[in-house]
Amino acid sequence: MELPWLGEHCSERSCKQLDFLPLKCDACGEVFCKDHIRYDDHKCSSAYKKNVQVPVCPLCNTPIPVRKGEIPDVVVGAHIDKDCKYNPAQQKQKIFTNKCLKPGCKRKEMMKVVCEQCGDNFCIKHRHPLDHDCKGSSQPISKA
Repeated sequence: MELPWLGEHCSERSCKQLDFLPLKCDACGEVFCKDHIRYDDHKCSSAYKKNVQVPVCPLCNTPIPVRKGEIPDVVVGAHIDKDCKYNPAQQKQKIFTNKCLKPGCKRKEMMKVVCEQCGDNFCIKHRHPLDHDCKGSSQPISKA
């Protein structure tokens, strides 16, 4: 080896490669080769100081603000314990809420099916004016 003073060894324990163009981690300040410079590659313990990400609560899907120097997992955990607006009952909301107004019918539909003649809401079975004894306009609906 002709120039032993050139370059530095990678700080990763499993690597220790002599790199002639070493890179310094901006979070922990240690020197790494090109294969270990990313925070995840050398398991940087100071990555949370530089790796700025906005974590999202897994329950209520709201972004959680994290200040510099705080560990995101701890902040999200505190949010879940105190401020989370997650409501498990909200997940089980009823879809079929539009009740048929035909007397005796108990069916409900996902969407409103409004009669053009009387303006009332009906199920698919009673949607036509002839099927629900419509009291709307007296003009015939179809010529058939």
